[in-house]
Amino acid sequence: MTHSEAPRITIYGCGPDEAFLFRELAHRFGVTPTLTDAPVSEANIELASGSRCISVGHKAPITNTTLLALGQAGVAYISTRSIGYNHIDVEYADSVGISVGNVDYSPDSVADYTLMMMLMAVRDAKSIIRRAEVHNYSLSDARGKELRDLTVGVIGTGRIGTAVIDRLRGFGCRILAHDSRPKAAVDYLPLGELLRQSDIVTLHAPLTADTRHLLNRRRMERMKPGALIVNTGRGALIDTEALVSALESGRLGGAALDVLEGEEGIFYADCRNRPIESKVLLRLQELPNVFISPHTAYYTDHALSDMVENSITNCLKFESGKRHG
Repeated sequence: MTHSEAPRITIYGCGPDEAFLFRELAHRFGVTPTLTDAPVSEANIELASGSRCISVGHKAPITNTTLLALGQAGVAYISTRSIGYNHIDVEYADSVGISVGNVDYSPDSVADYTLMMMLMAVRDAKSIIRRAEVHNYSLSDARGKELRDLTVGVIGTGRIGTAVIDRLRGFGCRILAHDSRPKAAVDYLPLGELLRQSDIVTLHAPLTADTRHLLNRRRMERMKPGALIVNTGRGALIDTEALVSALESGRLGGAALDVLEGEEGIFYADCRNRPIESKVLLRLQELPNVFISPHTAYYTDHALSDMVENSITNCLKFESGKRHG
């Protein structure tokens, strides 16, 4: 690429809303975008021809064979439009000459949604809405709880976890936290002690080999009887089979899940006219005390704009030698 040429960026997995923003911002930043709604794969590597940098979504995993093919095609940098990297083998990418960077976006999107799910869980909103939809407007036998009377345990206090803590302070509840690197001005406890004391546990840790099934069967058994779990992080932070067992036995009081193990190929798709193969998803949705949404907590105007703009700026920083990630 000569200095007179605009940098080329290929954007994979680009939805219509993102495409509008990429076209608008590409002009402002002086880059030439190539857009496709398909996730990156060996079948569409040619779209990256002439692009040292590509941008990818978080909805589909990128195989190592695809990473190898990208490296051979001259791609040197991948900017993922997400905070998490769990859909990319970053070490393998580095071994084939590709750097990977993530994007920061408004933590308020996920933090607001987390509080909404928390409130829905403590007020049994799923059952209330279902009853109202069939014109049953009588009060249910179960009364709701108020957050000020509860203890909330926040696992993971990065930007999103800290934003959740900031919001919780307004409700007057007791707040506990667990993180390998404490940052927020809050009481930190070992994980087991947090689980023992918390009425609500909310997950905001990144998904790594160490945090996979962070909430496993043994740890769920240590939780307060009737406790609630909220997960807007990554599905595999929870051992889902163990969660189903704990909910069915009444050991746990409920769950609000925006992410789920095995969500790939189900979430973000219209599945009304095809069978759902995930038995745990179907079982969880049958339970009256479980609320599920399709990995949508991040999805706001503000956050989407942040993702697109920061993905472009990541690529430009890489091209200029200021690596990010």
